[in-house]
Parts: sequence; structure tokens; C-alpha cells
Amino acid sequence: MNNITVISLGGSLVVPDQIDVDFLKSFKKLIDGQVKRGQRFVIICGGGRTARNYQAAAKGVIKLTDEDVDWLGIHATRINAHLLRTIFWKNANPKIVTHPLEKIRFTEPLLIAAGWKPGWSTDYDAVLIARQLGAQRVINLSNITHVYDKDPNKFKDAKKIERIDWASFRKMLPDKWSPGANAPFDPIASKLAEKLSLEADIINGKDLKNLKLCLEGKKFIGTIIK
Repeated sequence: MNNITVISLGGSLVVPDQIDVDFLKSFKKLIDGQVKRGQRFVIICGGGRTARNYQAAAKGVIKLTDEDVDWLGIHATRINAHLLRTIFWKNANPKIVTHPLEKIRFTEPLLIAAGWKPGWSTDYDAVLIARQLGAQRVINLSNITHVYDKDPNKFKDAKKIERIDWASFRKMLPDKWSPGANAPFDPIASKLAEKLSLEADIINGKDLKNLKLCLEGKKFIGTIIK
């Protein structure tokens, strides 16, 4: 079985407001520990507050196109990726992947990736990288514990979903992806993941003990899409 796991690391975990140094310390400790167990990872970063701050600043000056908004977000993912690559320098390939369709070769335990181009979310980039490397699953780390049948912030009777197939999950999503869209896994990435029979695990990234259970193939709290 392929021992590469692709992690889509939500930018809200890295930069919820300011850069979360305590989270980064704990995340590094966990990943380094799993590397010692023989696991290999591709970690692709989101933009977080850095992206939103730049996007809000630009919108305060001029009217932006979706492409403008996207590019600001993409560059935010890249600075976050450089932060991670620096933190993991002993175990990480020195090159950050920003083009998921180019041939990827690495022998190190870790490879760090970032956003590519407008119209492509980091979720989609993660699925493309998983396809190329033959990874079996993508772990999506964000600030939610589960996928729900409806928005739990708006509906008190929203029910958490622990397991769902791709076809059912995709019915819950819009047809198109837009910059800053708030979905557990973007619709374009979901379509390709279904085609590849890829597993996506949706997990609250702040709970690193729970992430450890997931990485070790044990029962964890979250949603499995497969």
C-alpha cells in the first residue's frame, strides 16, 4: 500500500488571526513522529487570514475580479507553504510544489505544496497530487469536526455525518467553486476524487490527538467521504 498521505492544511489553522506558533510546534511534533514510523506526506497549505486580509485590503480600494481575488489567495498559500518548509527543513524536499500537473519527484519524507492558479482550489491541487503519486487518501484539516447535512451555524437541527459516499456528498455542494467558498471540500475536487475512488477524511485540525488516530488507521472523530 502506498505510504504517502496528502494533507490539505487549512490556512485558518496556520493563520487564524496571527500565525499560530503553538499549533505549528504541535503539528511539527506529530508529523515528525509519524515520519519516524515510516510515513511520508505531502502537505498543501491554504491561505488563512493572510489571504483574507490582502483580499479585503484590495477590495477596499478597487472592485476586484474573481481572478484578482484568487491570485491574492494563491500567494498567501505560498508564503504559508514557505513557512512550513522552513519549519520542516530537515525532512522536507527543498522545492515547494506550485504546479500539481508537473512531474513530482521526491525522496524525502515530506513535500510541501501551495496554490497553483486562479480557478483551482488547494483541495483540487491536493487531489491532483494524490492522483499523480498514487496516494490513497486526502486528509482535509480545517476548523470543523464533521460534514453536516446543513449549516450548523444556521440550523440547530443540523446532523453530523460520519460517513458518506461521493455522489451523496456532491449533491450537497454548489456546481462551481468560487474564491473563498466555504465548503468542506470543493465541488471540482470532489468530482475528481469520486472518479479516482479517493478517500477524503474531514477532520478538525486543532485536535492533533484525533489526527494521530486517523494517521495510524484507528477510529477517529470526523467524516469519511469515499
